[in-house]
Amino acid sequence: MARRRLVADLVSAGMYESVVGDAALIVSELLSNAIRHAAPLPGSTVRVAWTLHDDTLHVAVSDAGGGPMPHVTQASAAAPGGRGLGIVETLSARWGVLRDESETTVWAVLAAAPVAGAAVRGDPGGGPGPAARSSVAGA
Repeated sequence: MARRRLVADLVSAGMYESVVGDAALIVSELLSNAIRHAAPLPGSTVRVAWTLHDDTLHVAVSDAGGGPMPHVTQASAAAPGGRGLGIVETLSARWGVLRDESETTVWAVLAAAPVAGAAVRGDPGGGPGPAARSSVAGA
């Protein structure tokens, strides 16, 4: 659900298809890691949020932590997993982890200029304008 909403927001904002695909893959990787390796937030949820502003897209996934500190690993060719944060690192301009005693947030920033001349919903001038969406998915 979060990925579908993100894609819809970015398409309506006139983002290039490659940005939309990269952002969807990053959110999928971060969300999968949160569900697989960490505890859910209260209400058995994981929070997915994104903000589009100027020429950048910030995406973040938050959970209740409890798992290992997220880091890039070098998976063997035969390993069934272990490549997610490497993918995030490759596709994003930068990424990081914020952790306190009750929550862990893994975030990534992508370059996200809209297609030239694309009109952004709610901005008849065609400028990128800020757009934000936040959704909560059950874990």
